[in-house]
Amino acid sequence: MSAHEQMRAMLDQLMGTSRNGETDKHGVKFYDDSVCKSFLLQCCPHEILSSTRMDLGECPKIHDLALRADYELASKTKDYYYDIDATEHLEAFIQDCDRRTTAAKQRLAETQEELSAEVTEKANSVHELAEQIGQKLARAEALGEEGMVEESVKLMGEIDELRKRKAVAEQEYRNSMPASSYQQQKLRVCEVCSAYLGIHDNDRRLADHFGGKLHLGFITIREKLAELKKTVEKRREDRGAERERSSGGRRHYVGGRELDRRARRHREVPRERKDERERTERDRGERERDRGRDREREREKKRSRSRSKNRRESREKSRGRDRDARRSRSNRSNSRERRRE
Repeated sequence: MSAHEQMRAMLDQLMGTSRNGETDKHGVKFYDDSVCKSFLLQCCPHEILSSTRMDLGECPKIHDLALRADYELASKTKDYYYDIDATEHLEAFIQDCDRRTTAAKQRLAETQEELSAEVTEKANSVHELAEQIGQKLARAEALGEEGMVEESVKLMGEIDELRKRKAVAEQEYRNSMPASSYQQQKLRVCEVCSAYLGIHDNDRRLADHFGGKLHLGFITIREKLAELKKTVEKRREDRGAERERSSGGRRHYVGGRELDRRARRHREVPRERKDERERTERDRGERERDRGRDREREREKKRSRSRSKNRRESREKSRGRDRDARRSRSNRSNSRERRRE
């Protein structure tokens, strides 16, 4: 992205679609169905996981920083309940991720050598200590980059203690099973992002995983979903109550005539749509027939012009032969006259 485009994006994010009297480039408003409500709340998985191993591609709905700015401004005076839409979106995404995690665990159970309960417990202990080391190492590096040196050094001290405990746990795990089996890579599925982690992975690899964009992105999504789910039921009740107030509560007191009118309307709408489709098909058929007739007339004109051209050429050839014949007779007559003289 060029510097000009970055500056434009920053202005859109700060001032919305109305800056400099402009209208939004998509021709929509933030409350339209085509706009991603999760994006407006900064929690769309398509945006959070972009450029990772699990990049979901472009979101089917519109993402526009200017529309987000419009929403943030409008939400100060009106509640749009978009957190409910975002909750449903994130729930569906996390459920799909959890299904992949379960399937990955099942595949590992089918392909890896089955261990006894005691050995499995020791292997899990090694995994848990390795994950703690990787998480703390990634956190310590982040704190160091932010200039928080003391906190980073404190974490490194905790990491050293965890490494000692891990070395003891690994030795216990090694002694509990044959050497040939120990050399096999024992995998475990990350509960957060479904990635595979190996029992022999070093600290650097684990730190890269737990500090990577993919893992942190899933943490962000899961934390946002947990936050939204705390209030979503009450929010649904509030939205329902607001809709009742805006409709005046009339929907709870619908009389017989109103029910009959709605029933007739319900029956008429499909019929109107059917009639409209039939009219559209008839019009399309008539247009096709008109175009067919036009094409046939054009072909007939071309054939007529071709026949006229052929007749003209034939007449020209016939005249040419007549001229040649007359010229030949004239020449023969002149020759005889000259011989008699």
